[in-house]
Amino acid sequence: MSSLIEKKSLLIDSQLFPCIYYYLTLLNHDKLKIEQYDHYQKLSYRNRYYIAGPNGRILLSVPLEKGKNQRTAMKDVRICNRERWQSLHWKTLTSAYRRSPWFEFFEDELRPCFEQSFDLLIEFNSFTFNVINRLLGFSVEIDFTGEYHPSYTASGVADHREKVLPRSIFPALEGSGAPAYTQVFGERTGFLSNLSILDLLFCEGKRAMEWLEANKVLYLKSL
Repeated sequence: MSSLIEKKSLLIDSQLFPCIYYYLTLLNHDKLKIEQYDHYQKLSYRNRYYIAGPNGRILLSVPLEKGKNQRTAMKDVRICNRERWQSLHWKTLTSAYRRSPWFEFFEDELRPCFEQSFDLLIEFNSFTFNVINRLLGFSVEIDFTGEYHPSYTASGVADHREKVLPRSIFPALEGSGAPAYTQVFGERTGFLSNLSILDLLFCEGKRAMEWLEANKVLYLKSL
């Protein structure tokens, strides 16, 4: 357990409305360093997030310019704003969470995330990350990498790049006994683990940070 609660700097990918495991990992560290010089990877959380719907997980993704080119540095990945993706995301969130206890409480502060235009994905991710942190009441020292290093093993930084991925996290959490909270469609779908932090925020509201703090060690040990 001591290795889980030892705090240091965390190096991790930029995520869009980060998944809950992202936050639980971050809470075990003092500082956050976001990688921006690695190559964009498909099927990651960089431009996608999962929410809860009546029939299970719903995937929402931001369309990208040259999104299939994995040799593009994350800092240079551009959003394709020819598509009306922001309107679609907001309508989907509204439909999925209008009945949740806290959606109306937060919607006025979240709506600008889907109205303001951004050219670069990392700028949009950073903007939404700051909004979510403010709503959670969470403060962390954030820095961005200035160049790419393949290894940080000798620098005292916990390197979690390419570790928080849907294909690896979802199977690890299923049936793990990871702690749950009440979700909007939980009676129909069962508990859906590791969704976007938006799900926890809409369902738990001002108790969301308490839930994260209470479960950070237990949840991480379940993986």
